[in-house]
Amino acid sequence: MKNYKTALIVLFSILILSAFSAKSKVTTIYLIGDSTVADYSLEENYQTKRFPLVGWGQVFQPFFQKDSLKLVSTILGNAKEVKIDDRAKGGRSTRTFFQEGRWAEVYKSLQKGDVVMMQFGHNDGSVEKTERYVDIQGYKEFLRLFINQTREKGATPIVMTPVARNYPWKDGKLTNVHGEYPQTAKDVAKELNVKLIDLNELSMTFFTSKGQEYVTKNYFMTFEAGLYEAYPNGQTDKTHFQTAGGKEVARLVFNAMKKL
Repeated sequence: MKNYKTALIVLFSILILSAFSAKSKVTTIYLIGDSTVADYSLEENYQTKRFPLVGWGQVFQPFFQKDSLKLVSTILGNAKEVKIDDRAKGGRSTRTFFQEGRWAEVYKSLQKGDVVMMQFGHNDGSVEKTERYVDIQGYKEFLRLFINQTREKGATPIVMTPVARNYPWKDGKLTNVHGEYPQTAKDVAKELNVKLIDLNELSMTFFTSKGQEYVTKNYFMTFEAGLYEAYPNGQTDKTHFQTAGGKEVARLVFNAMKKL
């Protein structure tokens, strides 16, 4: 009888601990990439020095409310809570993200069931900036490294093509400015059987639907002088996003996740 009671107590304790563990487990989505993904609100005096600049990763967390997690269950399983950990940094290519130890920090933190979303290409293709440039073969190798090491930890890699810039427009349509890098990302994803979000194509199509004038005024960092403290002389930037632009790109990414 005594042994029976002891067994029941042990079993009950295990059930309680298991329930607590399942409840407390937070699935982390790590974002690695460049300035178009980065979270500028982490910088000191963001409102006075950088606002309204955002990366899409900065405004990604609100899409992962409890009632929306079931929409991406094919990626996240039965996750009850999701945390976005945005490690992207301006000016980084696949190579410099690795060389600076940024990937090592992500790798150390990765847990089974986490997700790594990787969007590079903007800076890899900057031939004139040798400190960040990575040729196509190098780009492939670093993507493979990120993918394989993510899988080593039991986490899920998602490859993304680079988001569109606000040029070149041809006959009312936004076209590819990233050369071979988007196709290379797709090739690596296919080679290693990895989930892919073709953000380059999605963003070109979306921006085209809105039109060049609207996109320039509302989504990219192009505006006149005197509107924002951080940019007293205005700004003409065809790469980085204002708040509304970052939110729309984040929405494109979330909607793409639902279809994976």
